[in-house]
Amino acid sequence: MPLRPTARPRLSDQVIDQLRGLVAAGEWPVGTRIPTEPALVAQLGVGRNTVREAVRALVHAGLLDVRQGDGTYVRATSELDAALARRLERSSALETLEVRAPLEREAARLAALRRDDRDRAAIAAALRERHALRPTGDLEAFVAADLRFHRAVVAAAHNGLLAELYEHLMTAFEALLHRTEAGVPEDPGVGEGHTALAAAIDAGDPVAAEAAAAALLAAARAHTVQVLRAGEASA
Repeated sequence: MPLRPTARPRLSDQVIDQLRGLVAAGEWPVGTRIPTEPALVAQLGVGRNTVREAVRALVHAGLLDVRQGDGTYVRATSELDAALARRLERSSALETLEVRAPLEREAARLAALRRDDRDRAAIAAALRERHALRPTGDLEAFVAADLRFHRAVVAAAHNGLLAELYEHLMTAFEALLHRTEAGVPEDPGVGEGHTALAAAIDAGDPVAAEAAAAALLAAARAHTVQVLRAGEASA
C-alpha cells in the first residue's frame, strides 16, 4: 500500500487539543469558569471563529458547559467522565451504591497489600478529620472529609485505572451524601466501618480490609434507604 501525504491538522483542532489538555491536567478543574473568548483569542493568538469552533466541539463532547450570560464552565475532565456524568444523572441512589460497592471492596483489598507509609498517613488523617467534623453540623466540610478518606483508600491501591473509574463516580457520590447526611445522625455502623477499614489496611490484612469495606457499604446502603424512604414518606 503506497504512502499518502499526511493532512495538516486544522488550527481549530490544535486549539481543541490545547483546551482538552488543560482540562484533563486539572489546570481548569471541574466547575470552574474558563477564560473569556477575548482572553482565549489573545492567549492562543488565533481568531474568534477558531476559538468558538473549539469551544463548541468541547461542549458537544460534554467537557464544557456554556451558561448564557455567565460564561463557559468545565463540566467533565474527559469524554468518558462526561458520558458517565450523563448516565449517572439518570441513575437512582441505589444503583450508584451498587456500582460503588465492588470498586471499593477491591480497592480496600489492594490497599492492604500495597499501601505505603504515605498512604497510611493519608488514610489516618482523613479518618480523624471525618470523625471530628461529623458532630459539627458542617455538612460541606464533612462530605469533603468523607470523600478524602475514600479517595485515600483508593489511592493506596496503586491501580491507576481503578482510581480513574472511581473518580468518575465521585460527583454522584457527593450528591448522594448531601441528600442523605443533612441533619441526620450517622448510623453507628457507618462510622465504625470507616475505623475498621482504616485499621485493616494499616495492618496489611487484605481479607479483613475487604470484609470491612463490605460491612461499611452494607451499613451505608441501609442508612441511605432509610433516609430516602423517610423523605418520600414526609413529601
